[in-house]
Amino acid sequence: MTAPTLLHGAVAVGDEVPELAYPVTATTIVLGALAARDWRPMHHDKEFAVHRNGTKDIFINTPNLAAWFERYITDWTGPFGRLRRVTFRMRGSIFPGDTMVFAGTVADTGVDETGCGWATLDIAVSVDGDPKTTCRAEVALPLDADDNPWARSGDRWTP
Repeated sequence: MTAPTLLHGAVAVGDEVPELAYPVTATTIVLGALAARDWRPMHHDKEFAVHRNGTKDIFINTPNLAAWFERYITDWTGPFGRLRRVTFRMRGSIFPGDTMVFAGTVADTGVDETGCGWATLDIAVSVDGDPKTTCRAEVALPLDADDNPWARSGDRWTP
């Protein structure tokens, strides 16, 4: 089964990206840190995080959060969405027991000089309504059923 493909023409400024809510566990945090080869103890050792870092528990690291943003975006675009840029600012930590909620809005759309369709998204992840991280992302979208941003290279791809 293939995920539906979001076409550039179906996206407009102001469109909302469906929310993604995910309950965070210690396993979510530890596996993300391990995948990023981030051995710093504040991401897997609660005693260290609490007594040395002064936080309430272990917390999600930066690469793990980046991966969650990528998942959120590509869940929306389908398999042909190709990320150009993802930048984010972490304002607070996400801990086990939190439910992180991703929500986004289309801030801009356009077609570049190579004929590639783009959407710019403003995204926030919050916990209990408190924004923890804000994000701006640019993603290439197919212009029609015959277009595939992943097939673009050379002069046809300007990231």
